[in-house]
Amino acid sequence: MAAVALENVSKAYDDGRIAVAGATFEVGDGELVVLLGPSGCGKSTLLRMIAGLETPTSGTVRIGARIVNDLAPKDRDIAMVFQSYALYPHMTVEQNLGFSLQLRGASRSDRAARIRKVAELLGIEGLLDRLPRQLSGGQRQRVALGRALVREPRVFLFDEPLSNLDARLRLAMRTEIARLHRWLRTTMIYVTHDQVEAMTLAQRIVVLNGGEIQQIDTPMRVYERPANLFVAGFVGSPAMNFLRGRLKREDGPELDLGFARLPLGGSRGESLAVAEGTELVAGLRPEDLQLAPAGVPAAGEPRLPAVVELIEPVGNETFLTMHSGEIELVLRTPPRALPALGDQVALTFSPERLHLFDGATGRRL
Repeated sequence: MAAVALENVSKAYDDGRIAVAGATFEVGDGELVVLLGPSGCGKSTLLRMIAGLETPTSGTVRIGARIVNDLAPKDRDIAMVFQSYALYPHMTVEQNLGFSLQLRGASRSDRAARIRKVAELLGIEGLLDRLPRQLSGGQRQRVALGRALVREPRVFLFDEPLSNLDARLRLAMRTEIARLHRWLRTTMIYVTHDQVEAMTLAQRIVVLNGGEIQQIDTPMRVYERPANLFVAGFVGSPAMNFLRGRLKREDGPELDLGFARLPLGGSRGESLAVAEGTELVAGLRPEDLQLAPAGVPAAGEPRLPAVVELIEPVGNETFLTMHSGEIELVLRTPPRALPALGDQVALTFSPERLHLFDGATGRRL
């Protein structure tokens, strides 16, 4: 096993496009870190620079104690699992698993022992005589994973390995990868655009956008304390609700939305070190919005008028899409007595659950 460290790593192409800008972070020995972001954010380019498939324009990549910028991929002691299974179609599962060991000069007995061990670990021992075309998508992905495992590398790199699988198989393979990491305790770096994969697999998440690192933290810290508007909107499903307005301090700190004013009570509202009139964005997770009870609100209780636009029951919970002024809001609620489409309702929330961001920079306040 080995730690992986990137120091101010950048990648620029001849046309001037910057794929990665100054990435600096470390993956601890035996840690599973997920690189998360939308398509084109630079996460796969970053992984390919660690693997040696791309050359950094600047910066340093270390695996263990070695700087590996000038090392060929085969000399970095890494194994990579791709989105495409990349199995040799004319080889059996057993031959696919053992091919890299054969190229490295491993003895027949050593190859057989490693293949048997990995096949049992992945539950594919009954498939060793089959060709790839005789396998399902999930079985092919297990073979691709096994081909990496037999090499016993210091670092595993995963580039969106589950994208080609259906939802049920993705869940099964996520569980498989998490189990393997707990069992192997090997350093793993996993690239995905799927936040569910990131939240369920990662010990830490590196969130990227536009080639730049936005936040590095544990999954729940990223969810509960997003560093900026991009992270807040990208992580979470349904996405965080945003309410843009200006700070007023006439009767205590309030967010003036134009059609309503929201009290920003509590310690955070009182300690906001920004001037009156500053543009702010308040973020609320769908589970933090609630249908307000009928009657007069308690002193300081926020109320937002809204109209129900869409009701989406998904079994154990229901999503309500509403419009409040010109703002679209999504509320997550248990399945129970709900308003009807077109009903006018009032929404409320705990001011302590608000996420406040600078309206100009997007930075968390």
